[in-house]
Amino acid sequence: MRKAKNLIRQTRYVEQSLFDAVGGEEFFVKLVDGFYVGIESDEVLRPMYVDQDLTEARRHLTLFLQQYWGGPSTYQAERGHPRLRMRHMPFVIDGDARDRWIYHMHASLSQIEMDEALRDQLWTYLVSAAHSLVNTP
Repeated sequence: MRKAKNLIRQTRYVEQSLFDAVGGEEFFVKLVDGFYVGIESDEVLRPMYVDQDLTEARRHLTLFLQQYWGGPSTYQAERGHPRLRMRHMPFVIDGDARDRWIYHMHASLSQIEMDEALRDQLWTYLVSAAHSLVNTP
């Protein structure tokens, strides 16, 4: 009987995605909105956005992060595979641009209350992604 009871517990266990653990869409919208507050006045990063209206850029980043962290796959349905390096290749991304991106993302993330382990997991990815997009010495 004990063995069967443990089996029931194991089959009911479902690992929660980071997307769900941080509160879903609302968290990622808040993170990206805060990030773009910094981008709007950044003299290096803002010129990389050809559109004056950053609404679509905000939406794309939000959808990408949601999908990456276990949320809906809307990004891929609308835009295809993320191909981050390819999509960013037209832009000059050097160490300064990377560091500014990291700065604005950190400023936004620091304004959001969340579990520290989840914050660390998310932050490790964001920094790694920023470093991977550098394409100019």
